[in-house]
Amino acid sequence: MNRELIIDSRASEVDIVLLEDKLLVELHKEKTNNNYAVGDVYLGKVKKIMPGLNAAFVDVGYEKDAFLHYLDLGPQIKSLNKYVKLALSGKPEAVSMENFRIETDIEKTGKITQVLASGAQILVQIAKEPISTKGPRISSEISFAGRYLVLVPFSTRISVSQKIRSSEERNRLKRLIQSIKPNNYGVIIRTVAENKKVAELDADLRNLVEKWEKTTTKLSNAKAPVKIMSELDRTSAILRDLLNESFNNVHVNDPSLYEEIKSFIQTIAPQKADIVKLYKGKAPIFENFGVDKQIKGLFGKTVTIRSGVYLIIEHTEAMHVIDVNSGHRVNKENSQEENALEVNLEAAAEIARQLRLRDMGGIIVIDFIDMHDSKHRRELYQKLKDEMARDHAKHTILPPSKFGLVQITRQRVRPEMNVEILERCPVCDGSGKIKPSILFTDEIENNLKYLLQDQNEKNVTLAVHPYMHAYLTKGLLSRRVKWMWKYRKTFKINAMKNYHMLDYKFFNQNNDELTI
Repeated sequence: MNRELIIDSRASEVDIVLLEDKLLVELHKEKTNNNYAVGDVYLGKVKKIMPGLNAAFVDVGYEKDAFLHYLDLGPQIKSLNKYVKLALSGKPEAVSMENFRIETDIEKTGKITQVLASGAQILVQIAKEPISTKGPRISSEISFAGRYLVLVPFSTRISVSQKIRSSEERNRLKRLIQSIKPNNYGVIIRTVAENKKVAELDADLRNLVEKWEKTTTKLSNAKAPVKIMSELDRTSAILRDLLNESFNNVHVNDPSLYEEIKSFIQTIAPQKADIVKLYKGKAPIFENFGVDKQIKGLFGKTVTIRSGVYLIIEHTEAMHVIDVNSGHRVNKENSQEENALEVNLEAAAEIARQLRLRDMGGIIVIDFIDMHDSKHRRELYQKLKDEMARDHAKHTILPPSKFGLVQITRQRVRPEMNVEILERCPVCDGSGKIKPSILFTDEIENNLKYLLQDQNEKNVTLAVHPYMHAYLTKGLLSRRVKWMWKYRKTFKINAMKNYHMLDYKFFNQNNDELTI
């Protein structure tokens, strides 16, 4: 599979697109000033204990207090609290992990009042970004993800990803990490660590330990609420998690970001450094790679699939609902049951893509076309599972019910991606009413006169809809000829297919729009 990453960097945000075989499957928008991103570490202050919920509300600086449940404290919360107190005292020598004495783990069935008290300062990590009216969801089980490993301070466990099937390889990785792991750290071995050499794993582990030590340093004399450590930005995090042998190109339009990404890839995968390419074309990068057109077609209430099948996607506060429609697709040689199966299988592939693309989370209910044959329902269920296997978010899929409904729960850690594809009408400016058409050419002439005579603009170009272009330019005594004769100056008229009928703009010789 051909994988490409297209990165459009602008002043206020960075848009990151993942293409698989030229098809858009993931879109990430990263605000350059985005606080409270998943993975960020904060020193928070406990504002309120809720014994009934067995949870606490913690002030991390957001307008709404973050939610911390007892089960998100982590077994080593006593060790973490003890360590944070030492670090806050401003004595770095007192917080050496190598000599730190770990406290006993808390019980899973315990009460939050036994561990936390109002006013206490606590080190937490963002587990879910603020969504809708809710504040961030946080955890005090701190972990740092690297390319191959995840570091968990105060733990002693070494875990291996379940996706690594070979027992021989699992044992090799466990022995290897045990031999290089510093004292008082736990490690989770990620899937991409399979068959990797000790030098690569050791370098990754050292980077993660260094990150934790920097966190310790920043805690010295800190006062809650304050951000202590930022997670990698989304660009680097996506590269870290997705970069593999099938990743062919990374195109970026910003020179400084290009250098950052190239440096990052040289750190984690030196052999792939040449896949990063700086885009220097005149057209916008998304337009050049056909991304804009795909975004316009894939977001919105109705999503049409090439064969005529289409999806209706509705969003509510409680869940997302997707309705599958066959449209005009009917194969007369097939029975109704076979047609339903074909439509459902095609829709399943697009639905899996839509879930990743929009980053839809929570409960998703899909209304497929009814099928009576249980074998066909099983086939649809398997197809959906296969298509969702490429999704990195945790998810659960239930088999189709007798009503043809499929229920999916998908992990949501960020607000759902919502791209506004409807454009404000440039003719009526959203009012639904336009100026009298009979006065249209008079308006153009008045503006043209102002630019040519009053502003003395040279090399003016008028851009209009092709129909209007024909109306203004055809004939020996066209309006364009009359205007040039009248104002004793030349100008161009260009036809623009993407303009509305009564839409027009003026441009100077540098192709900058002239505002009137």
